Amino acid sequence: MPNRHSLFWRLVVLVAGFCLSMIWASGYVGRQIDRTSSYLSDEALNTLSGYADQARTALQIGPQALAQWLADMRARESSWLVVVDDQLQPLGGQKLSDEERQMLTFVRHYDWPMSRRYEGLPLVSIPLEGTGAQLMMRLPERFRPWRNHALLTAGGVYLPLILLSMLFCWLLYRLLVSPLDRLRQQANALQSNRLDSLLPPSIARRSDELGELGRSLEYLTRRLRDSITQQQQLLRDLSHELRTPLSRLRVACESDLNADEMRRRTDREITSMQQLVDSTLEFAWLDSEQPRFECEPVEVAALWDLLCENACFEAGWPRERIQARVPDDCRVLGNLNALAQAMENILRNAIRYSPAGASICLWAERDGESWRLRIEDQGPGVPEDQLPVIFRPFARLSAARPGGDGFGLGLAIARGMVLMQGGSIWAENSEPGLRMTIQLRSV
Repeated sequence: MPNRHSLFWRLVVLVAGFCLSMIWASGYVGRQIDRTSSYLSDEALNTLSGYADQARTALQIGPQALAQWLADMRARESSWLVVVDDQLQPLGGQKLSDEERQMLTFVRHYDWPMSRRYEGLPLVSIPLEGTGAQLMMRLPERFRPWRNHALLTAGGVYLPLILLSMLFCWLLYRLLVSPLDRLRQQANALQSNRLDSLLPPSIARRSDELGELGRSLEYLTRRLRDSITQQQQLLRDLSHELRTPLSRLRVACESDLNADEMRRRTDREITSMQQLVDSTLEFAWLDSEQPRFECEPVEVAALWDLLCENACFEAGWPRERIQARVPDDCRVLGNLNALAQAMENILRNAIRYSPAGASICLWAERDGESWRLRIEDQGPGVPEDQLPVIFRPFARLSAARPGGDGFGLGLAIARGMVLMQGGSIWAENSEPGLRMTIQLRSV
């Protein structure tokens, strides 16, 4: 069943309103045309009334005058007519056949509406005032009612229906075709690589299917624009980062290093470039593919112990300098490999920027249906306005946090890994050092 904001209901109102309007308009106008066309015109009424006055004058003069007037009228109008008394007996010496007497029963008063069911010219009666007699005659052809009925019907019924249909099509165009045309223009803009074209507010505010389609297309436009911008930035940063080890290799090749020193220098620079390329490709994969990792219960304490063992071995730190305050029931819903990589990047970053003799600690506390995992170091921290920047690729604040020679991709990859698990991550300054917080759903 369509929801209350669906385009279906607008179409129902529009179509139903159009149909009801057409039915009402055609019925009302048709009745008005029938009513107007069924009556004799003012010219006919005045003419017939004048004939009645003439007949009355002739009747008052005498039967011969009435007979002469009837003869003159038959010659003038070429129409059957007779003057009868209140008993329907002919006056003026006129004789009526049985058929003509039968015709007198179908006479209508001249100012009544005329029926369309009678195919010929109707018989009308015009009273002769003050005499009780009536002039009955077949209506002359020039006074025939319903003469312009077809023309009036075409102009009064069919033309309004055509106008209503045009209005209906215009409303339908405004409702459907016009927004679709705007969406088509935006799609064509994407085809032409014009990624600055966004959805017009008139469509963005809609709550129906077209509004949802427009917002989806706008999201696609923004996503594509951000992705292309991100890729261009990655290429620029990667090119910049590769120049340094390549320059060192060139200097080494031009120097007088012996074979062992040259091999060690080459191995170190190649390893550095390989780590840079691998990290860049991993971040680009997260940004473009946006995978959704399969989540499962993860024991945070056990995972932290494994990460600390590997990190201490690589950095030469004593194990007691990395601590944990994790409850025994701390289990989160996440992807083991993705969470491990995110926490490992944060841990390596903390080790890299920690001063001599400092310690690192993992804290875990429940927050409703989630767990907050806080990794705190004792380094110099980060300026408050730079906290969001550290999650950007190739962002390095060595001036604020000296130490190490990372590429600035670790926290960007960690953020991507956490987001793909349905969690969130943010940074805060502590006293002293930096606190990285990961929030994931509880099991």
